[in-house]
Amino acid sequence: MRKLKLHMNLSLDAYVARPNGELDWMTWDEDDKLYEFINSLIDSSDTILLGRKMTDGFVNYWENVVNNKPASPEFSLAKKMVDTPKVVFTKTLDKSTWNNTTLAKGNLAEEIANLKKQNGKDIIVYGGAGFVSSLIKEGLIDEYHLFLNPTAIGNGMTIFKSLDRTQKFSVIQSRFYFCGITVLSCKPKND
Repeated sequence: MRKLKLHMNLSLDAYVARPNGELDWMTWDEDDKLYEFINSLIDSSDTILLGRKMTDGFVNYWENVVNNKPASPEFSLAKKMVDTPKVVFTKTLDKSTWNNTTLAKGNLAEEIANLKKQNGKDIIVYGGAGFVSSLIKEGLIDEYHLFLNPTAIGNGMTIFKSLDRTQKFSVIQSRFYFCGITVLSCKPKND
């Protein structure tokens, strides 16, 4: 069965965005080793999951790199992000306006279970905060890859507030990168 993996940036105080979704606090000068790890996550997946609210920014950002910045160090990653099929979870849209995307409108747990049963590589989710909170609450994420940025922002959006119980994790690995980001990879313990 395919695994659902989360790739999410966090501040030191465990926020994933400022209150209005701003990401200006994130470390943007990733080093080559971190890019290798990010590429390995997307290479192990053949489906990207997104919440509706963040899809425009995500798709537009990566398409802009592919269409307008072929010399960018992000170009090969951007190409993967654009080429990988995306499933956008929404309750409000009836038609996808983005390239290479389909909509998922049903019960979250059932939709994820159906995706995990399909043949193929793993599935990766990038956000947004509300969507990821729903996945966490339902216990649907198999691996967490949390990119801890060396910044505290004091207030913002979190992904763990929906938990109504203590969730313990087993650490898969922890790596520090010279750009200042530490990646904590872990999986939920099912006690």
